[in-house]
Amino acid sequence: MLQNGKIKGLVFDCYKTLIDIKTDEKSRETNERVSNWLLYQGVRIEPERLREEYRWKVAGRLNNSGQKYPDVRIEEVFAEICAENAFREIDPYWLGIETAKVFRTASLRKLEAYPQSLRLLDKYRNVPKCIVSNAQRVFTEQELRFLGLYDRFNFVIMSSDHRIKKPDTRLFKMALNGLGLEPWEVLSIGDTPENDIYAPQSLGMNAMHIRDAWRCA
Repeated sequence: MLQNGKIKGLVFDCYKTLIDIKTDEKSRETNERVSNWLLYQGVRIEPERLREEYRWKVAGRLNNSGQKYPDVRIEEVFAEICAENAFREIDPYWLGIETAKVFRTASLRKLEAYPQSLRLLDKYRNVPKCIVSNAQRVFTEQELRFLGLYDRFNFVIMSSDHRIKKPDTRLFKMALNGLGLEPWEVLSIGDTPENDIYAPQSLGMNAMHIRDAWRCA
């Protein structure tokens, strides 16, 4: 993969590239768990209403962002829901953060690192690398940390921090600036052609599907 000597840095996607994940955010079970937890935090909202409020508030933020490829911070969405449904005094800011984590925990069905990707990272441990991911910092950073992935990278760029998501090429430009490399010196690795292949290629970067990269490990 790096044998020609032209590639000096790597950009990885996160989910379905480094992390194998399965979630079910829309199920009654997920929203019922969050609804029940919220009762003990001073917020009363039925599971069905929680699901619909969350969906509409996310859609509203995305539609009003003014960005071509917008993203939101879901802790802010939950903070608003909590503030509107509190039956006693709460701190919406911190409760929004904790609710986002509980929501993630309730929705998870599978979360593990791909062994093939771990071998790939071991092989290229001395190559500068970063993550560019459509992800929520509020829980993704912790997932990367407890799976032992976070410290394998020089830095991590997450879409929620910037309120834009891939295939917005500005995220890849941030990666190039952080790595201090020219586009043709960097290889993007991911699972989604539009996000991880075509977008970086439009900047002059190299790109490869994760399954092809595994075969090089």
